[in-house]
Amino acid sequence: MSTIDPTSAKKVEYPQRTNEARYKKLGSTHGRLDQFIGGHYADYNLSSLLFAHRSDDTKHVKLEVWSAPGRSKPSFEEAKRQNYKPAKKGEEFGPSWTNHWFRITLHIPTEWESYERIQFEFDCSGEGMVFTPEGDPIHGLTGGFNGDRRVEFIIPDSMRKSGVAHFYIEASCNGMFGIDDMDPPNPNRYYKLNSADLVVPNMESWRLMWDFNAIHQVYNTLPDDSPLSKHSLTVANEIMNVFKRGSLESVHKARKVAETILGKDWENDIGKESHKAENQKGTLWGVGHCHIDTAWLWPFSVTQQKSARSWSTQCDLIDRYPEHRFSATQAQQFKWTEKLYPTLFQRIKTKISEGTFQPLGATWVEMDTNMPSGEALVRQFLYGQRYYESRFGFRSKTFVLPDTFGYSSQLPQISRQAGAPNFFTQKLSWNSINNFPHSTFNWVGLDGSQVLTHMTPVDNYNSQCDIGEIRRGMTGHKNLDVTEQSLLLFGNGDGGGGPTPPMLEKLRRARAIGKRSDAGGQLPLVKMGGSFDEFYDSVRKETDNGTKLPYWRGELYFELHRGTYTSHASIKKGNRKSEILMREAEYAATIASLIDSEYEYPKAQIDAAWEDLLLCQFHDVLPGSGIAMIYEDAEKKYAALQISIHTIINEAYATIYRSSSPISAEEPAKTAGPIFAVNNIPNYPRQEVVAASLEAHCQIGCRSAQISRDGQTGYLLLGTKKDEEGLMVASPRRLYANPRVTVAKEGEDLFVMSNNTISMKMENGRITSLYDKSLDKELIPHGQSGGLVIMEDHPNYWEDVDEFHLEKQTHLRFESMHIKEEGPLRAIVGATLQIGQSRIEVDISMDAIAASLKEDARSMIRFDAAIDWREKHQFLKFELPLDIFSEFATYETQFGIVARPTHRNTSWDAAKFEVCGHKFADLSEYGYGVAILNDCKYGYATQGNIMRLSLLRAPTQPDADCDMGTHSFSFAIYPHVGTFVESDVAKVAYAFNTPMRLRYSKEPIDIALEPLALSSPFKLENAPNVMLETIKRGEDDDFSEDGKKTIILRLYEHLGGHAKATLKVTGLSIIKAEIVNILEDHIETLKVHTPSKHTASDQEDKPKKEEVSELKTSFRGFEIKTVRLTIDTPHRKKGKKERRDSESGWVKI
Repeated sequence: MSTIDPTSAKKVEYPQRTNEARYKKLGSTHGRLDQFIGGHYADYNLSSLLFAHRSDDTKHVKLEVWSAPGRSKPSFEEAKRQNYKPAKKGEEFGPSWTNHWFRITLHIPTEWESYERIQFEFDCSGEGMVFTPEGDPIHGLTGGFNGDRRVEFIIPDSMRKSGVAHFYIEASCNGMFGIDDMDPPNPNRYYKLNSADLVVPNMESWRLMWDFNAIHQVYNTLPDDSPLSKHSLTVANEIMNVFKRGSLESVHKARKVAETILGKDWENDIGKESHKAENQKGTLWGVGHCHIDTAWLWPFSVTQQKSARSWSTQCDLIDRYPEHRFSATQAQQFKWTEKLYPTLFQRIKTKISEGTFQPLGATWVEMDTNMPSGEALVRQFLYGQRYYESRFGFRSKTFVLPDTFGYSSQLPQISRQAGAPNFFTQKLSWNSINNFPHSTFNWVGLDGSQVLTHMTPVDNYNSQCDIGEIRRGMTGHKNLDVTEQSLLLFGNGDGGGGPTPPMLEKLRRARAIGKRSDAGGQLPLVKMGGSFDEFYDSVRKETDNGTKLPYWRGELYFELHRGTYTSHASIKKGNRKSEILMREAEYAATIASLIDSEYEYPKAQIDAAWEDLLLCQFHDVLPGSGIAMIYEDAEKKYAALQISIHTIINEAYATIYRSSSPISAEEPAKTAGPIFAVNNIPNYPRQEVVAASLEAHCQIGCRSAQISRDGQTGYLLLGTKKDEEGLMVASPRRLYANPRVTVAKEGEDLFVMSNNTISMKMENGRITSLYDKSLDKELIPHGQSGGLVIMEDHPNYWEDVDEFHLEKQTHLRFESMHIKEEGPLRAIVGATLQIGQSRIEVDISMDAIAASLKEDARSMIRFDAAIDWREKHQFLKFELPLDIFSEFATYETQFGIVARPTHRNTSWDAAKFEVCGHKFADLSEYGYGVAILNDCKYGYATQGNIMRLSLLRAPTQPDADCDMGTHSFSFAIYPHVGTFVESDVAKVAYAFNTPMRLRYSKEPIDIALEPLALSSPFKLENAPNVMLETIKRGEDDDFSEDGKKTIILRLYEHLGGHAKATLKVTGLSIIKAEIVNILEDHIETLKVHTPSKHTASDQEDKPKKEEVSELKTSFRGFEIKTVRLTIDTPHRKKGKKERRDSESGWVKI
């Protein structure tokens, strides 16, 4: 068929007669467009003209290789020194996770000098990094034939001119998504060197390919009744008509045809705009992004390489595409790059100063936000923002979590206090049940704090920049009534990589098409050259500072990945135990630094421990959604952290409680000094039972209120003084006539455990009665029972947990029960159960005393479980039916509580069949309630009157042996009088997670104590709903002997109401008191009230009064406040420790 060149057609008059016969385009043209690139006709269509030359012979390409031993990751300097051997295409390298260094020498033919580009294509089937001969990492590579393929390295002009190119490539035996994607990785996989070719591309042919694809996608994407769609079909078809096999001239003509859609001279116009891209107008903000999971289907060590590969490539792209702006998150990855790739880091810093490389995110890693404690979330921002400020001179204003599995209701407040008023995500687009109603909105947290939130309507964070995604940036926007602005995050993600040249070419063409008048209302206009911060500022301006936008209050619950609250139980345990340890260590080290000027606050060790803890809270590590390797790494980090922090705690206590040492069965005491316990919850009076090996110290036997049946363990009743003095020290007490606890076997399968307030019956291996004696109240409904339950766990996707797991459950009964301890202080029933290949052993105990010193407190029933777990695709829970009616249950969350429905009225309620809670969940009605406490679990569910605590599950992707092995953990039932708000559940749960520490004195009679060792100097009054969470030294302190000392106190209101709290500070001279944010920036100065000063008594036998200062501050519900105290510390001479002059400085043991 003859064709008409529209660029040369002349205007002619409409003819009177014609011999033509033509119908409009038939449906077959649609299929024809698919044949222009690749496929069956690749030797005849445009693909045949994409390359002018390709050479892989030894004359042009010399390959040599050195394979690093094992999984080692040598530096460039080390690799360069090795002996290399010849290599060739087609060879395979491995096994999985190994690294192989290639030394490349290229000889470039002089006749290629006129070509626009010469490139080296290196496809090792895995990932790679190009280094200069001097060791500078300059470009990342991704082998294989998936959509993330990037194998070309453009030969620099300097090498082209010399005719010889030398460089190195580190090739790694893993792909963008690990080894086998979501399947457990094969440790013995080998990777083929598919190509190592010197190549000349025909760049004009590539540009025609990008032109054609854009026009083809417009036709495929826009509605059938769109004139632009029909026009695009005609133009794409005409391009194919103009193209001639083997003719570069026809390529040029075909590109002219493409201008019918793209616009005349569009390339020059867009090119000019690109140099001042920040001035572009548009509604779809294109910002390059590279989401790199800090660990997921690969370990931490591979992520370090991924960051360098991805970011070096982006530096190159920024140079080639002036409109390109690239954003990157996670301070941890920047720190790795700074340490391992210093020259690349300096290049990145230059780009940052120019505004083209944009660090954002504000946090140390993109963490899970369901399970970390409130203080851990604070530290994510503290360490992230301080790193950004120290290296780049600014803090991030935008908090970014595109891939995290749900968002805690305290994040808006924490983010605002960290200087980040903007929040970006998209994960809720994955919801399995309900469609989240907003794209741009104000997210309001527990305390009323708000962040301007944008969830990109494109519904991903790794856009490939196809026309369909660009159109979705408009059609998917749920708030077009207020704003049509949206973000397009483009670039390969999860495994890194980031934007590619084809993506940027697509965006240039999308912008050109978006300028057409007939594109209005069908395609948004792409805007390049902007930043996240500028986007949010523009939205605020358009929406009257956000006031026109809708509001969403409370958590952003993610209706997927609910199984992550439970999977990999050892990691959950490591997280909780480490968080508790960090709190204790910082408090102990702070007090030690106030008591003894020679004690050096271990800031570096504490920082290192926090960084590792925060790293392990990454959203595929703590949730348990990664491969086995990352949990091996995480458990090593937890183990090292435990050793490091226990050392800090013991050294601090040795300073505070001089001449004392920890009591440990592993290291029995060598002296007979008195024993005591450190109460590690400041100003919380405690009386608790502590079990200790009789061999650990000679006095344990005589000071115990009960000796175990086997004669190996003593049960000590330890209590603090009730007055303000001595709250931090607990000493052994006697158990008098009352209270007592008893246990009896009253039938073949009936055990009754009872004290003066509570009794519990266990019949046929289940809990059939829980009875409050004082109130004559039965808590277990007639005909129901509590205990273990196992459920079939065969989810549809992602090895998650679906709601139908509740439909197939088996109530387990303990097969063997026996009395282990009969009281009088502690009664224990041992229970065992064999299910499948798994063995479950649980010690069920009740103490004679109440769980707290609250006047009407009840005892808790404690369950200490040891399980050898071998069941796959099964979900083990503990359930407790209660004769309590309430429409909601209360769960601990960060710095507060969250109420969730017990009913299933709506699909939003029903979707919350598994929820996250921290140390407790509570079900209460007027007059009474019951809480379930735990020491390392996070999955809960309350359905009607049944409370459930999730214990263990066992998915098999991507870790085939997830949770296989032994587990030990504890949980408890805590009945209480009154509603949750009237109870002390939160404090009891904290004590349950923070056991007191036994120590002994090397002195024969007494321990000389400083006042600060006896009682915490910080006490809250007049506000029982305000909790003191953290006590530590200030971030900017000078930790030298005479340096400035500041104390940071983190407080929060935890019940949801207002408070006017008085903070009483005893024994410290306060120079200044102020409210600061979580980054420790000044907000306001507090007035320090000093009551009338006490003078020393003339009588030597009377104690001196300590200096007391008072600070008053108010709280709104769930508000977090940070107080900084600047302390006047008198100079003490080295080697001379002051002893308190008064009698009250001595504690009688």
